[in-house]
Amino acid sequence: MNEDPQPDPRPAAEHGSGWRSRALLVGGAVLVLIIAGFAVAAFAMSGTSLGADPNALAKVDAQTFGGTVEQVHATGPSGKPIPVAVRAGRVIPKQKVRPGETISVDVVVKRPAVVGWLVGSEQHEHLTLQAPVAQARTRWLTVKQGAPPRVAFDQPVRAVAYGVPGQLRHRVFASPRRSVSLGSRQSAGTVVIAAAPRAWERLGGPQSVTWFPAGDSPSVAASPAPGTEVSPATPLRLTFSKPVEEVLGSARPTLSPAASGSWHQVDSHTLLFRPSGYGAGLSTNLEAKLPKQVDVIESDGSLHSADTIAWSIPTGSTLRLQQLLAQAGYLPVDWKPTGTPVARTPAGELRAAVEPPRGHFRWRYPNVPPSLRESWSAGDENVITEGAVMAFESQHEMEVDGSAGSEVWDALLRTAIAGKRSSEPGYSYVYVTESIPERVTLWHNGKTIFTADANTGIPGAETALGTYPVFEHLEETTMSGENPDGSHYEDPGIMWVSYFNGGDALHSFDRPSYGSPQSLGCVEMRLEDAAEIWPYTPIGTLVTVAS
Repeated sequence: MNEDPQPDPRPAAEHGSGWRSRALLVGGAVLVLIIAGFAVAAFAMSGTSLGADPNALAKVDAQTFGGTVEQVHATGPSGKPIPVAVRAGRVIPKQKVRPGETISVDVVVKRPAVVGWLVGSEQHEHLTLQAPVAQARTRWLTVKQGAPPRVAFDQPVRAVAYGVPGQLRHRVFASPRRSVSLGSRQSAGTVVIAAAPRAWERLGGPQSVTWFPAGDSPSVAASPAPGTEVSPATPLRLTFSKPVEEVLGSARPTLSPAASGSWHQVDSHTLLFRPSGYGAGLSTNLEAKLPKQVDVIESDGSLHSADTIAWSIPTGSTLRLQQLLAQAGYLPVDWKPTGTPVARTPAGELRAAVEPPRGHFRWRYPNVPPSLRESWSAGDENVITEGAVMAFESQHEMEVDGSAGSEVWDALLRTAIAGKRSSEPGYSYVYVTESIPERVTLWHNGKTIFTADANTGIPGAETALGTYPVFEHLEETTMSGENPDGSHYEDPGIMWVSYFNGGDALHSFDRPSYGSPQSLGCVEMRLEDAAEIWPYTPIGTLVTVAS
């Protein structure tokens, strides 16, 4: 007997719900994978980079989900802010910066909100870089005749300035250039040139560029140019068309007159003489003697073969000469600067000798004789200054000529640095009148301290009128010469003699009377009167003879 099948005890609905659960689980997993994929993609495409740019200071590159630039800060080496603008992701300074300057750039990027919750709302980037510097590829150019010199740079430049210091030509280019023509120039010469690789940069430090004519013979360009005036403290630069060792070997130029300082080879083509101390001194002609002949480039660009290069060192200014003599007590006036005193160094005194400082003179004593006062003029050559120079020369055991040459200037500068003063106690002045009775008056340190009768020259042998400095000072001598009638005289044992104009002198001479013309041009006095005046009339003392 067949048995009936037993019914399934589970409800029919349970079969459908199982499939649905599995479907939900699969869908959820897919959704999680989609979200995870989006998160991975968002993270991968949310980056921002900050790097260098060939034209701008820096460039910000943001990916699809990178966001937007929120802040940009740039600072210089001292931390000083540099204003910048951002254009198409490029960071551009709003003010000129110096080539080679170290700059820090900080950027803050704001990410979109949709990815911000995943990878952060902001990204910070930092970059330290140096503003580019352009250098001339070579500083020694060989130029064919008629062709303009052209300077090539190691990278493109947007602006240049070239010429001689103080007279530079500035050029700005619409697009970068690798080389710059200096235009029509002499066949040889030297310029300084400065360049800026970027439009937002200042010009860089100047470089010296020298060009030479094409040829087999070596050439030399001197700076300062040959034949020009230089100061004792001016460095002398010699730039050769070929390496120094190839032209001169191990030998070096010699200077005449000898100057304190030394030669240095600053690069393969250039020698530099750096003066020290007083250099070659003032009022000299300076020559650099080369070991061999070369083509010397003259100031007008022409060439001539020579083994010497010459410059002139001018004398110091008359005004500074007077200032120094006054400070040292050789003049009847004092001088004081209105500003900072001149530095008591060779460099400071040499500079002041050529460019005298501002200041003012004033008379050292009251009651200055009008004839002495009228002889003084600040900044102009005059007999008072000449007498002071002669006094200085005498006290420093130099040849007395009243001319401030190199030896006098050298000693004056050393005296100024040491703060030394004249060894004479004060300032004296002698005034002789030819009105009867003829008199000689001694003025010293603001007072008339002696007056005596005197004899001046007879007709035909008159004592010359004017003011003259004493140039010879003798306790006793033999005086000789020619009488108006042509006969010769010779008088030994003349005492207390001070020559002031040719053969004219203050001295003693025995006469029956004094106060009238009796001499052969001299100013004669009694023995005791001449002895009284003589100590006050050293070399340089001024003597005025008036009618």
